[in-house]
Amino acid sequence: MFWRRLWVVLACGVLFSFPMSVVAQDGDELPTQDQAAVAIDEGTESTVDPGVKAANNAWMMTSCALVLFMTAPGLAMFYGGLVRKKNVLSVMMQCLFLMGLMTVIWGLWGYSLAFGGSNLYIGDLSHVFMQGLTMTEGVAPDANGIPDLTFIAFQGMFFIITPALICGAFAERMKFSAMVVFMILWGTLVYCPLCHWVWGGGILAHGNDTSWAGGALDFAGGTVVHISSGVSALVIAIVLGRRLGFGTEDMRPHNMTYTALGAGMLWVGWFGFNAGSALAADDLAANALLVTHFSAAAGAVGWAVTEWIARGKPSILGTASGAVAGLVCITPAAGFVQPMPALVMGAVAGVICYFACGAVKSAFGYDDSLDAFGIHGIGGTVGAVLTGVFATTAVNPGGGNGIWYDPAGGMSLLIGQVVGVVVTFVFAIVATLILIKLLDVTIGIRVSQDTEIRGLDVSEHGEEGYILLS
Repeated sequence: MFWRRLWVVLACGVLFSFPMSVVAQDGDELPTQDQAAVAIDEGTESTVDPGVKAANNAWMMTSCALVLFMTAPGLAMFYGGLVRKKNVLSVMMQCLFLMGLMTVIWGLWGYSLAFGGSNLYIGDLSHVFMQGLTMTEGVAPDANGIPDLTFIAFQGMFFIITPALICGAFAERMKFSAMVVFMILWGTLVYCPLCHWVWGGGILAHGNDTSWAGGALDFAGGTVVHISSGVSALVIAIVLGRRLGFGTEDMRPHNMTYTALGAGMLWVGWFGFNAGSALAADDLAANALLVTHFSAAAGAVGWAVTEWIARGKPSILGTASGAVAGLVCITPAAGFVQPMPALVMGAVAGVICYFACGAVKSAFGYDDSLDAFGIHGIGGTVGAVLTGVFATTAVNPGGGNGIWYDPAGGMSLLIGQVVGVVVTFVFAIVATLILIKLLDVTIGIRVSQDTEIRGLDVSEHGEEGYILLS
């Protein structure tokens, strides 16, 4: 009965997902491709030069591919190398499956909740099942001539990788079924509202007269992606509890080659993540690309040098983690800061995240398996705050108030950044705690002790990939 009802719902969704304007009546002719290209409202008709428009769209489609590349193989290899042999496929499965699951959710209702309407707290249902979207520009803010569909695809890639980042905290001990249900709920009830608050004109949007403390600058996802995923990861890790044998058994990464290569893939993919957020192939994108590279480099060096001093030897794991920390830190600032501050931000992130993943985690005793909170939660926080310090109109004229954005030299931008961080922390903690506790008392979230000992590759997926990878 359940599956019969599910098929009925899906069939209705497909039926109503076709825009009524596409269905030709008797005697009517469907518009040609050229006619469709100009069939947009006068209020949204493009004023962008056709050559520039084509270049922008080409860059944005390339950026889509780069960001998707970050999840798999990038994140899948980075995380896969960090777990024990018996769990490597389970981590890769989580990344690959989320590429499919989150895409479906984004198309059905996620995009609409994130970018639909003008409500300050959540989007509306105007674009459910992709209603009201065209092959030309119209709905995306400051789209620079790119089609709606390209903007939707690009933002959808962020919707994929953000929950995938959370998987690092509960690696090796969470039920796959519980992970699936949680990600559906988290993406809908946590990511979509946050995305709307910051990028959809909501309560944290910079320059919004009704936003808190003048709004927060977040160019490519410091709060929306990294703080939200990192904080949520910490909550789940604490609720789940430590892995069996944590602190007594050898849980070192099984394959640092995978992790190093995965970090390199993330570094390359991040150019699309940050420079693509300019939504154009222009000078702002060029600045975002360069500061992204600078921050990653400084993060890698900063972590490695700190580890060298503290432990006597720099490691490939530390260098890879530092590079990712630098990338996370520059994400909210990529469209607002210059190259030299980017070096400072990356170095600071590398050092702070080193201690967050080492001394802080040891002091509190939580088991964040792959340091999702230490790198993404802390790195995103450092980046969001430092954006309020280094943002300059020399990069982005912007508007509103702030250290660089206020002619009077006020502090409202820095205050806005701090408020954005605090709001994101509180919302992500409360919402994630409610969701994970609800799942724990209904379907259960942790695998059995026997399953955990055998490894999730065999127990959850019936595969023994560790034999092939050893």
